[in-house]
Amino acid sequence: MIITSSLVILMCFVFVFVFLFVNTIDKRKWLTFIISIVITPFVYFYMVYPMINIFSNYHHQKYFSAKLWKEYPELRYEISDNMLASEVLIGSSKTQIDSLLGDFEWLGWDDTLKKHDNNKWNYSLGIEPGAFNTEKECIEIVFKDDKATQITPFKEAIKFNDKE
Repeated sequence: MIITSSLVILMCFVFVFVFLFVNTIDKRKWLTFIISIVITPFVYFYMVYPMINIFSNYHHQKYFSAKLWKEYPELRYEISDNMLASEVLIGSSKTQIDSLLGDFEWLGWDDTLKKHDNNKWNYSLGIEPGAFNTEKECIEIVFKDDKATQITPFKEAIKFNDKE
């Protein structure tokens, strides 16, 4: 575990709250201090830290690789930020992207032609962890003259059944 300034500050807050709570039970300061020191790590790691993980939108970032993309599709959201920032796919041909990412999951829609557009490939990135997350992450790769020109991230509502 890495000790950071935010960890120390949060632990101090938890210690103060535990100290104040234990002080309501017993007024002996030395005993309250010792009990608070012992209980603080348990309160932090079993109450505060899980709540932070549930309500925050933090996730680990990984570097883009075709192997990770294909083997772990449920974790694609972790490598998508690096893929978008490095623009590794911009300028690649359809065959290169097909070999890196695999077959597209669905094609984009062209409203002018009222049909699917073969130059807009969409991939699902998965669902980011979080308590109130109701959307899944996706990307759309736009091709022009058989070369990727634009990669656009977007969110789509999660559908649990086809009846909606």
